[in-house]
Amino acid sequence: MRSRYKIIEEDQIYFITSTIVEWIPVFASEKYFQILVDSIKFCQENKNLKIHAYVFLDNHIHLIASGDDLANTIKSFKMFTAKEILNLLEKDQKHWLLNQLQCYKKKYKISSEHQFWQEGYHPQMIDSESMFIQKAEYMHNNPVRRGLVDEPEFWKYSSAGYYINHETGVISIDDLFED
Repeated sequence: MRSRYKIIEEDQIYFITSTIVEWIPVFASEKYFQILVDSIKFCQENKNLKIHAYVFLDNHIHLIASGDDLANTIKSFKMFTAKEILNLLEKDQKHWLLNQLQCYKKKYKISSEHQFWQEGYHPQMIDSESMFIQKAEYMHNNPVRRGLVDEPEFWKYSSAGYYINHETGVISIDDLFED
């Protein structure tokens, strides 16, 4: 893996993307999104995760984040959310979805029956204000491009409302531009 796709400086801010295997649309209802929200909040409160921007969609998430041990925080976030969502899918008897997550599991992953997240999270260091703005606009406009909302600030699982209307969303934002 090339170093530009690794967290090489822990005290920096990174644009992160995590995708469900094969882009399977898992986050189709509130309770699945809530697992992501609760886990991010836990990481903010207990692992010093700083969220500067975010968007959650049906099959992937984007974060602009920083933290003391960002690589391990993201790793534990993905492990925990995968376990919790797989348990909920089982409880909800979403066998067709579980079968897909089993089918697309990498063969060498012998310690688990399913694979939820694709490997890695493609971190890109944010090295300027203009790069932050470009990445935030890209991610905030994702629900608009997909036809889910007419304006970015209308998507509940996004920080767009914070940056456009100064509204508090489902996750607290660590604003880089606030004095």
